[in-house]
Amino acid sequence: MTFFLKYRPQVIDDIDNAYVQGELINLLKKPKNELPHAYLFTGPRGAGKTTAARVVSKFFNCGNQTKRGPCGKCEQCKTIAEGRNIDVIELDAASNRGIDEIRSLRDGISLAPVFGGYKVYIIDEVHMLTTEAFNALLKTLEEPPPHAIFVLATTDPQKVPVTVRSRCVEIVFKKAAKVELMHALGRIVQEEKIKIDNDALELISDYADGSFRDAVKYLEQVSLGAKEIKIDHI
Repeated sequence: MTFFLKYRPQVIDDIDNAYVQGELINLLKKPKNELPHAYLFTGPRGAGKTTAARVVSKFFNCGNQTKRGPCGKCEQCKTIAEGRNIDVIELDAASNRGIDEIRSLRDGISLAPVFGGYKVYIIDEVHMLTTEAFNALLKTLEEPPPHAIFVLATTDPQKVPVTVRSRCVEIVFKKAAKVELMHALGRIVQEEKIKIDNDALELISDYADGSFRDAVKYLEQVSLGAKEIKIDHI
């Protein structure tokens, strides 16, 4: 399994973006039925928006919630992590951008969740939806059933209508700081027992330009067939 999937954060404490981690921990301060039903995650590619969206879906459905959020080990958390939880619906708006897809989503939203307490709808690249699809989504956001949670993610928030944005709690994912990238890479290096110089890790972090996904991808690439990685190798 590729490093990015193998070491994808599964619980709040795994998230290396300190600001985002803090915002998600804030959700723990209120009962679930008093929390907002719609969230908008904005920021550059590779910043961890979809990963955080899945952690949020675990937060609402985890069977063994801890003081630090979802446990990551119960059946609900496991099935969400594996992408086979039928109460968590993911839609890629880049390839499913029309009104028919949103109508289909809306038609099923009134049905109660099967296993967890909530149905969570994750719409990635939401800015790609057509105007008609956005209008259909807006009606759903205005009058959602109590068991429905929406997490919208986008790299281009300016293209999301103000009417939709105004109904969401927005969390901005900024480019990862170098120290955050180093921490994320350090965890993988330790688990995989990779021999790599610290200055080589720093160079990978520089090349990643604030993207967790790119940093992990570069580390995996340079680790292929290399017994010990030095800065010249990078």
